[in-house]
Amino acid sequence: MTWSEIWPLLQEASVATAIMVGVSGLFAAVFGLLFGVLLVLTDRDGLFPLPILNKLLGGVVNVGRSLPFIILMIAIVPFTKLVTGGSSIGTEAMIVPLAVGAVPFYARLVETALREVDPGVVAAARAMGASGREIVWKVLLREARPGLLAGLTVTVIALVGYSAMAGTIGGGGLGDVAVQYGYERFETKVMISTVVLLVVVVQLIQMLGDWAARRLSHK
Repeated sequence: MTWSEIWPLLQEASVATAIMVGVSGLFAAVFGLLFGVLLVLTDRDGLFPLPILNKLLGGVVNVGRSLPFIILMIAIVPFTKLVTGGSSIGTEAMIVPLAVGAVPFYARLVETALREVDPGVVAAARAMGASGREIVWKVLLREARPGLLAGLTVTVIALVGYSAMAGTIGGGGLGDVAVQYGYERFETKVMISTVVLLVVVVQLIQMLGDWAARRLSHK
């Protein structure tokens, strides 16, 4: 293949990868944050201790994290078809397993970030009569912002890798291009270009995440 043929292919694949990572990353940020907060709040030493709910949530998160992504994609094909209206391949369909895999991953990172908040700050807020909602929003989440953002950066980078893996079953994006052209058709230039693009994307995401986390840590 010539470069004039490769570039349009890579551009289209890059857009597909960006859509998959962006949408699934948004789901992970919202639901991962929710689950992570609930894990901390319902813990034995949390603000609202509910051991049964905590164990249930912890079990769901652990199951989601224990499955390799390639197995998860195949295991939830019926659910993916249900959500997408019958399709289990393509860019839109791959958003489902990507989100399902990323939510528990980020939830644990959220839990870790929240547990690193100084207990003295929480105790002081409670002593001053702050409500549970105020402690969550104005103390826990505010103090843990750098850690939460760092965790989201790690999650998005993991999603880039997952999206490339999705190409092995027709998920679209850069992974699909690497498999179809770089591997099956022995197009070395396509494979090298795909690898370089993925490395550049990951480096940019990491640099942006580190910069934003540093800015938040100084506020």
